[in-house]
Amino acid sequence: MAEQLLIPATRSPGVFIPELVYFEPNALDYPKGQAIMAWAEREGLPVRMTTSHNRITDLPGESELEKYRIAKRTLVVGIRKTLKFDTSKPSAEYAIPIATGCMAHCHYCYLQTTLGAKPYLRVYVNTDEILAQAKKYIDERAPEMTRFEAACTSDPVGLEHISGSLKECIEFMGQQPLGRLRFVTKFHHVEPLLDAKHNGHTRIRFSVNAEYVIKHFEPATSGLSDRLAAAGKVARAGYPLGFIIAPIIWHEGWEEGYAKLLMQLKEALPEEAASGLTFELIQHRFTKTAKNVILRRYPRTKLEMDETKRKYKWGRWGQGKYVYPDEQADALREFITERIFENFPEATIDYFT
Repeated sequence: MAEQLLIPATRSPGVFIPELVYFEPNALDYPKGQAIMAWAEREGLPVRMTTSHNRITDLPGESELEKYRIAKRTLVVGIRKTLKFDTSKPSAEYAIPIATGCMAHCHYCYLQTTLGAKPYLRVYVNTDEILAQAKKYIDERAPEMTRFEAACTSDPVGLEHISGSLKECIEFMGQQPLGRLRFVTKFHHVEPLLDAKHNGHTRIRFSVNAEYVIKHFEPATSGLSDRLAAAGKVARAGYPLGFIIAPIIWHEGWEEGYAKLLMQLKEALPEEAASGLTFELIQHRFTKTAKNVILRRYPRTKLEMDETKRKYKWGRWGQGKYVYPDEQADALREFITERIFENFPEATIDYFT
């Protein structure tokens, strides 16, 4: 079933192709695993076997940095054994686990630390079992609506040409009166999703930012113009649309940068996209652990992480992070909010955090 969703003979420009692929043996018991193996063989990719998608110990590379960069180009195909879904506030009630890891190199990304020593990309072939678990959560919460976030631990659009899992989730949720799907992406490869029977039950959001942030801190992602073109395509395909402006970074010329961004959004989107448009605003934050990891992996980053310029904010689990002082955070929130409503008076801002 999944094979028809895989990469065609002619690759789309910029599409992710791993340099090394690992398989759990049991993954080949599933049609999706067999289809991905067939694709890897057609592409002539090196294939290795592993006993666990959570334990890859023989990645090439001499240094930690070299191993990290190779891991970001490595795909692991396995079975999602833990079917208890994590929560995903404030975006959704649950995170639906179809993939882990990302091929992008965003300096600020929280996956730098949450994935720890396992930055390689993982896709799960037991999609039917994952969706069956999602249905249990929907039934448990009935008659309330249950939302699922598909991009908590990865950018699944970047892997869709390999796995086909997003389209499966979209069409599954399209049949659920009380189920909704959400995901966010920095990639423009949305063509496999445009003909999905979504029934308006999936909101596709694009992560966007000022030109300065994309240029300096988002290597290996699609450019802003490509993301906006893709947003127009999904809007014309009838999907509910949203944008996440994250991380909002205080930098020289930030007001001009974010004002220009909102003007570009307005110019790029079709009229039908303005109705029901949502925004989520997230200021830049970091932990001491994240700072140390980022500086090891991107030693020449221009990302500002000076604790003396930040406010320490305690988290729910006794761990805190550094955010902007209230005066700066309020200035960012108020300015960007005003620009959003100037350009999209019917839009909704879901939250600023």
